[in-house]
Amino acid sequence: MLRISTYVAASSIEGVGVFAAEPVVAGTLIWRFEPDFDLLVPLERYRKSARHVRELLDRYAYPSPDRPGFLVYETDNGRFMNHAADANTDFSVHGGGTASRAIAVGEEITCDYGEFFPGFSFHHGHAGG
Repeated sequence: MLRISTYVAASSIEGVGVFAAEPVVAGTLIWRFEPDFDLLVPLERYRKSARHVRELLDRYAYPSPDRPGFLVYETDNGRFMNHAADANTDFSVHGGGTASRAIAVGEEITCDYGEFFPGFSFHHGHAGG
């Protein structure tokens, strides 16, 4: 769950993205897994779901880095975070993400999907968060 104020708006990276609604100081914890708000979806349940549900999860969920066999689906604006090779956050330590540099109000918050999504590779046209 995001631990800072954000909003969703059009993104130059992909469709929509999540943007800072407040200034964020470098090193600030911006996201942490919160079981009351972040869902763990068993892969078995994902495989048995209707196509439209799998498509939603394909777009907005990712493999849990510390719970094999589960996908993480964020219920807040975090699911709209887009990938960037020069991301302004650091998710290399599982369970949380920090601002790797200062993030200004109105700046898109980005992350490197490869830090928590094993085998992630960018395909143009599908970078969405």
